[in-house]
Amino acid sequence: MTVGIVGYGAFVPRHRIKVEEIAKVWGADAPSYKKGLELREKSVPAPDEDVITMSVEAARNAFARSGGTDPRDIGAIYIGSESHPYAVKPSGTVLGEAIGATPHVHVADFEFACKAGSEAMFVVAGLVASGYIPCGLAIGADTSQGAPGDALEYSAAAGSAAFIIGSENLVATMDHTHSFMTDTPDFWRREYQHYPQHGGRFTGMPAYFKHVEGASRALLEKTGTKPSDFEYAVFHQPNGKFPMTVGKRLGFKREQMETGWLVPTLGNTYSGASPIGLTAILDVAKPGDRIFMCSYGSGSGSDAFIFTVTDRIKEVQGLAVRTREMLDHDQVYLEYGEYAKFRHKILKAQ
Repeated sequence: MTVGIVGYGAFVPRHRIKVEEIAKVWGADAPSYKKGLELREKSVPAPDEDVITMSVEAARNAFARSGGTDPRDIGAIYIGSESHPYAVKPSGTVLGEAIGATPHVHVADFEFACKAGSEAMFVVAGLVASGYIPCGLAIGADTSQGAPGDALEYSAAAGSAAFIIGSENLVATMDHTHSFMTDTPDFWRREYQHYPQHGGRFTGMPAYFKHVEGASRALLEKTGTKPSDFEYAVFHQPNGKFPMTVGKRLGFKREQMETGWLVPTLGNTYSGASPIGLTAILDVAKPGDRIFMCSYGSGSGSDAFIFTVTDRIKEVQGLAVRTREMLDHDQVYLEYGEYAKFRHKILKAQ
């Protein structure tokens, strides 16, 4: 059975904060973040935006491009995130009610740091391929956390991507996938802690690069493909530097990666990072184009995918707002005090 993407959509909050605005509060060197990590600004969720609301918006865009898929036919709803609004209460049940899904649906919230979104895609695809469900909804969404003054504060952003995965009316086939996992704890957040901790320089080579390269090289070898066989590639984007570096080490060229490289003005959307990049690629892809995608999640693991775009893509690209349109238009820029209020870094006295 051929499995792939039936409909896709993304959501990016309107609010932004520039790197300079954060740096001037903490006396940091803004040019080092802009040049060294290739970060200029990031998205900020409004006080009434969270993983659930962003997932609903992305899912509605996915259904708009799905060729009339009935939400009642969805057999599974999986939201991957590390910032679910509730520690004990699923996000997926709220989304299911909002989109009009039947109560006869399997729902689960996924967590695997920044690869929880691709994890949801992997599981839904497996359920469809087995014939257990006709189609399912996989989402990667986060309102990322970064402690005040920490390096993560310059990149931790918000956004979501949703994919209806099935076996009919596909806009892109999911041809192959491969996963690579080890126990490498470069980034973590314990129970009751609001902000995560990270291993600094340890996050690069033994964590991100080892796993993204491990999954990607294994998938290329398994499928007998090479980077030049693909029109596009997108990798997990914790900053602007890492995905470009790992792509070039694998043999991909900058022009193959730029379309899905959103982090300089979006920031790191954690579970949504590579999936949102994939939506930006699908917005402009042509029939026959091949896409390589690889996620990364701390703890640590990567999921790599190969997609081939179908003729149906041209019918659906304009049926919902495109990712770059949300990212590059109608921005509302915040000062640090407003940003701190939005992100509950300061609380009103009771």
